[in-house]
Amino acid sequence: MTPLTNEQLLELESKHSFLFFWNETNTDCGSPGFGLIRDRAPGDPDMCSVASVGYGLTALVIGAEREWISRDAAYERADGTLNTLLLNAEEVNGFFYHFLSMETGKRARKSEVSIIDTAIALCGAMTAGEYFGGKIKEKTQQLYERVNWEWYRNPETNQFYMGYTPERGHWGAWDLYAEQFMMYFLAAASPTHPVNPEMFYDFHRQVSSYGDGPLFIYTWLGSLFTFQFSHAWFDLQNKTDQDGIDWWENSVKATLAHRQYCIDESKTFKTYGPNSWGLTACDGPAGYSGRYGAPPSGRDGANDLHHPDGTVPPAGAIGSIVFTPQESMEAMQHYYNNVPELWGEYGFIDAYNLDVTPAWFGTNVIGIDKGISLLMIENYRSGLVWKWFMKNEYAQKGLQLTGFKIS
Repeated sequence: MTPLTNEQLLELESKHSFLFFWNETNTDCGSPGFGLIRDRAPGDPDMCSVASVGYGLTALVIGAEREWISRDAAYERADGTLNTLLLNAEEVNGFFYHFLSMETGKRARKSEVSIIDTAIALCGAMTAGEYFGGKIKEKTQQLYERVNWEWYRNPETNQFYMGYTPERGHWGAWDLYAEQFMMYFLAAASPTHPVNPEMFYDFHRQVSSYGDGPLFIYTWLGSLFTFQFSHAWFDLQNKTDQDGIDWWENSVKATLAHRQYCIDESKTFKTYGPNSWGLTACDGPAGYSGRYGAPPSGRDGANDLHHPDGTVPPAGAIGSIVFTPQESMEAMQHYYNNVPELWGEYGFIDAYNLDVTPAWFGTNVIGIDKGISLLMIENYRSGLVWKWFMKNEYAQKGLQLTGFKIS
């Protein structure tokens, strides 16, 4: 690989990540699935991830602002995508199914009605709505107003259920810290179906440290995406909740702990090291897993502790670039210059593992991993996503209602 400056590499990875969302989309204007975006590529050609759609709507703003596509083309794609979400995408009480058919917009593979994926889609729509205004903002408002947040709340625990299917009903609970902050903020500020903002304080905070590092509130999986996703849209820098917790700094601590874990475990796994770190949900030699993570986690002591097998996804470090700019940039340079097999059509592939024989390199890219990479790089470079999303009155109101204030 030809050596690149940091800015050149950021531009290259950003543009290629954007192209995933631009190319892997249903662009048939006569299709009920117009604008739906694939879960992964190559993968199943008919499998849309609603989270990919949310990242993709935000990607349109980035692509238009950086002139990778025209503003008119981005507007047209956003408008058609919102029409599909409003009119064709299968939903229950405003919540979308996690996976949809790319062609029909109907539920795919008996997937669950997903509150977190719906929240990601809404965040993407709101970003586009603020950026483009007009009809795009009006349609985003319609999407937001029809979501019945109260229907997804367990009144006995004042926590959101983890999932719902028509066959099973509601199940599980968002009872621990993870990537779900966007759900509380959006639900508290809803103009039609609000929930009590105190929900934000009714999930359990588990505190520990890695080694001699600082204490922080950790997540069940210990996976980096859980410390990243809500921060891609909600700018929590220099803000604390009503308990005085700085969740931005919490993600900084978690990210540095992740890196140190990979340094410490490099004696066992040769993929790991100071410039190859950041365990997050990704593909591995045995297939996709959401269990890749680092301690501390809610699964400490379990037989499958952190699911370590030497697999490293570039999105782990890249998605934390706003928290650890130097360390994340060094990891990107390492991946690009020293592991050429990691580079593909859409930038860095999903993951690699040098601890199996032969060495394994993923053949797919995954929408949520390219999405968090794209958004966090842009926030690091320009703050663009935060700038437009945080203009939304409900984004601001959600933080205010849940007690966030400037620290």
